[in-house]
Amino acid sequence: MPDASSPKPALHRSLSLAQGTAINMIDMVGIGPFLTVSMVAGAMQGGAAILAWLLGALLAYLDGMIWSELGARWPEAGGSYVFLRKLYGDGWFGQLMPFLLVWQTVIIAPLTMASAAIGFSGYLNYLIPLSPLAQKAVSGGLVILVVAVLYRNIQTIGKISMILGVITIGTIVWIIASGAPHFNRAQAFHWDLSGFSTCALLYGALGHATLKTVYSYLGYYNVVNLGGEIKNPERNIPRSIFLSVTVIALLYIGMQWALLGNLPWETIARSNFVISTYIEKIYSPAVANVATLLILIIASSSLFSLTLGYSRVPYAAATKGDFFPVFARLHPKHHFPHVSLLVMGVLGFVFSLTFKMEKAITAIVVTRILVQFLGQSIGLIRWHIVQPRDLRPYRMPLFPVPALVSISIWLFIFLTSPINNIEAALGIISLGVLLFFLKRARFLTFR
Repeated sequence: MPDASSPKPALHRSLSLAQGTAINMIDMVGIGPFLTVSMVAGAMQGGAAILAWLLGALLAYLDGMIWSELGARWPEAGGSYVFLRKLYGDGWFGQLMPFLLVWQTVIIAPLTMASAAIGFSGYLNYLIPLSPLAQKAVSGGLVILVVAVLYRNIQTIGKISMILGVITIGTIVWIIASGAPHFNRAQAFHWDLSGFSTCALLYGALGHATLKTVYSYLGYYNVVNLGGEIKNPERNIPRSIFLSVTVIALLYIGMQWALLGNLPWETIARSNFVISTYIEKIYSPAVANVATLLILIIASSSLFSLTLGYSRVPYAAATKGDFFPVFARLHPKHHFPHVSLLVMGVLGFVFSLTFKMEKAITAIVVTRILVQFLGQSIGLIRWHIVQPRDLRPYRMPLFPVPALVSISIWLFIFLTSPINNIEAALGIISLGVLLFFLKRARFLTFR
């Protein structure tokens, strides 16, 4: 039996700046951009699609400043859960916000995992025609495989992330470079907005398209979920976030332009395997098969990274007594939150069998806006006002302008979203509020 006096398992600070950045980037890319380039081109009817990618990148930079300031100040496992707990104090509202965050995470994290797995099985159709039942079997099996790979120590995971990061970046660079010899500038940069008869329709289309690009950028903050495992987090967390956003934004914009310069936007909008179609046109079906295999590896990489980060959120809440205590357990040998990882895996498996891709993308973004993204932005401004002299290893430039602009863009995306998704988001929050007050009244207990 282990010695009762021996120290309890703890997270190890073993991830370097390069490894943290790689984890961010493979989380950001995944299957998302290879699917959303079609959705964005269709929504904006051609070259104007770049507007949505630029607006998404701007939001990622501005919101990244918020995550950087909070992550450098409180580099702990759990990310947003920790931030909301610190920002809103010990009163009932300060307890409600992190509770809602964890409640949402238990729903949204597995849904995000499922979206990566569903995208994987959809793209696999280019290589192997699959029945709907077979696609579900593939997506569910991928979730199980990724959880099995993550069931090990963080040092090994950091090394795996570097390899996957090189594959991810290299693939997109190859996709962009392949289109250069045949690039049609007039076609790529042609903006025809005549299809939008009113400004309201244009704004609605831009909001819809930006929601899709934001989904593709999500993950720029994944490193803060691993704050307790990052070396020199006060410097490396902000650096990792901004490096990730810069590199990925350039790659996304380059890829969208490469497609627009080689394929009519109508073809891009209709294609379920647009990258495979694009590579097939430039090279051959055999080379397109190779490109599809690389995309499938990238989709698996994203699922790997986001599952790793999200598994730390319920763990962090449980260690503070705000969630079921079983989630606070670390693996006795490898020191990672194995119960949290397994629960996320089970729910991700279930969602991968029950959701469709586009609905999952919209739900993932819209549901998180009010509590997580707006909650952090407003909380950071409040923190500056209430505690102006508090320690801030990283401080956003031109405060509070980036936070205010970020809030405006998030509200724009939320208010231009489909009404059923807005209602679902408000419903999830309302149910979370009810559970919180039942807990406070001791009708529910987490201990």
